[in-house]
Amino acid sequence: MNGSLIQLLVLAGIAIFLILKLRSVLGTRDGFEKPEIPLEDVRPRVRRDFEVIEGGADRDITDHTPEGSDAARALSAMKQAEPSFAVTPFLQGARGAYEMILMAFERGDLASVRDFLSDDVEASFAEAIAVREREGLTVEASFVGMKELALQDATFNRDSGMAEISVRFVGEQTYVVRNKAGEIVEGSPREIKRQRDVWTFARHMGSDDPNWQLVATGD
Repeated sequence: MNGSLIQLLVLAGIAIFLILKLRSVLGTRDGFEKPEIPLEDVRPRVRRDFEVIEGGADRDITDHTPEGSDAARALSAMKQAEPSFAVTPFLQGARGAYEMILMAFERGDLASVRDFLSDDVEASFAEAIAVREREGLTVEASFVGMKELALQDATFNRDSGMAEISVRFVGEQTYVVRNKAGEIVEGSPREIKRQRDVWTFARHMGSDDPNWQLVATGD
């Protein structure tokens, strides 16, 4: 065996040793390998968990009224005047206010809801209660549930900051009217009555007072 062959065998042995050593440190690479990225293209990448769509529709508004409608524009202006305002929580509060005010009216007790009534609505409710009392009538009512609740209209006066939102309610309740003798003259304790109303609530946007007042009723 000549010297050249011995030298080649030694070099081959060294190469095999180096390959085995590298495999033990780097592991085995299988399949497709991404090309190396030039150093000048390596920059920190910020991962986004959501996509931001500039100029998209405000779902808090369009879930309740058509996009581009007068009501939608009024609601958008309310949000500009008071960024913390949102339509969905407002409607949730309106649902609670409807039950509370309606039951207070049926009981003839407006003191508990005075802060939520405008002067005109309070006067109208008080007169209806007074008529019942003069006729010797009493009402027994119990709120059963809400069948429908929907935003019907909205307006906003940019100059005064006054906002008005009309809400359509369809509630269910048991309702009994008794005369002085305790006899039932209307309704039944076993019959559920469906009550339909359109109530309008108003408030100065940006006011420190968070309460909306009932300013008009209809059906």
